[in-house]
Amino acid sequence: MRWRLAGGSAVLTVLILLAFALVIGTLTTGRIRGDFNDETRRAANELQDKLRYSFDAAGRATCSPDLDTFAGSDNAVIRVLTSRGEVLCRTRGAPDLGLLRQETVDTEGYRVESRLAPLLAGELAVIQYARPLSAVDRTIARVRVLLALGVLAGGALALLAGLMVARRAIRPIAELTWTAREIERTRDPSMSVPHPEADDEVAELARTLEGMLRALDAARSETEAMLVRQREFIADVSHELRTPLTSVLANLELLADHLGGEEGEAAGAALRSTQRMRRLVADLLLLARADAGRVTARVPTDLGAVLLDAAAELEPLAEGHELTVDVHERAVVQGARDELHRLAVNLISNALRHTPAGTHVHAAVRRRDGQVELVVADDGPGIAPEIRNKVFERFVRGGGDRAGSSGLGLAIVRAVAEAHGGSVCLEPDRPDGRGARFIVRLPASAAAAQAPRTPAAAR
Repeated sequence: MRWRLAGGSAVLTVLILLAFALVIGTLTTGRIRGDFNDETRRAANELQDKLRYSFDAAGRATCSPDLDTFAGSDNAVIRVLTSRGEVLCRTRGAPDLGLLRQETVDTEGYRVESRLAPLLAGELAVIQYARPLSAVDRTIARVRVLLALGVLAGGALALLAGLMVARRAIRPIAELTWTAREIERTRDPSMSVPHPEADDEVAELARTLEGMLRALDAARSETEAMLVRQREFIADVSHELRTPLTSVLANLELLADHLGGEEGEAAGAALRSTQRMRRLVADLLLLARADAGRVTARVPTDLGAVLLDAAAELEPLAEGHELTVDVHERAVVQGARDELHRLAVNLISNALRHTPAGTHVHAAVRRRDGQVELVVADDGPGIAPEIRNKVFERFVRGGGDRAGSSGLGLAIVRAVAEAHGGSVCLEPDRPDGRGARFIVRLPASAAAAQAPRTPAAAR
């Protein structure tokens, strides 16, 4: 912006100076040529008045005053001719200007003033007084060069002055820009906005920006407070729902065991729906606790043992899948066993739910670079490209979901991993586009260094 403002000012200044130079140049050159012509005319008139002739016995003419002396101060040339074109006298080096009877003419690079004067017996002499035009042309050229240099110098000075003025004028805006970048970097709208000393448009912009930031800060605080209340409410409600659901489940299990026929089928269907509701409430409670920052007690936990328990729990639901688990060594992490169990169950059940029967699902735990990795991979159809970037978001369901999941499984996996100081990622597809591979990385516990090795387990 500084360069645009300064450049615009310089261009405008150059245009004004150029117009001024054209006017001044035209008037000056006209005046120089006019003065040159006037001087030439006056000198010719003076020579006409002063010129006298004398002839010797041989008929040679002598002119007075001396022509070289008369013409020397103006670098002029003089010729005196008879009416027939015979040269009576002339200055040294005078060119042949012809027999010019016109009063004024430009020829051969000279400004020639011709005058007639009486000679002898009624005969007239032609006096030619000529000054070279190169002298006036050089003067005019110097004037034009000076005017051009003046225009360029004026433009350069206008550019420098414009840069200085623009820099001073833009400095408050640059400070506002720096403050805005700091607010963007720190996400702190409570930062103070600098106010310029002058009460101008920039000051008004600073006041408006500060008011906007204060409003945004207040709105953010209100939103965060509302989200905290919502998370606490969901956590409390989910927790309170567990007790009546447990009672309902116990009663439905009792009814399903004692009733038969259609009544028993109805009780079984209600039992299955209630069990699904209990799982959904448990999922919501876990996510709500994670959102609210409620941390469950952490103890050293063998992630390999957790994985084996999760696989044993899901083995009856494999529905023809080939489920294998490899645990080559103890992998201890600081964690909540129930939450880690839920993480492992969700990853394995996600692979079983989204792959057809006969698919191989492989789970493993290993230690690597001070971390514990839990890997769950399958050779199914893989993750659809349109949902790969949002598989860990809540309520996102894959196209191959055959069990009508809630879409919270992988969201819970990410919440548990991050709550334990770790992460989860979906590795890129294989070249053939098949299979999905999820890797959870958690910090290894200090107790892992003293943990004894165990043989690999497979199921």
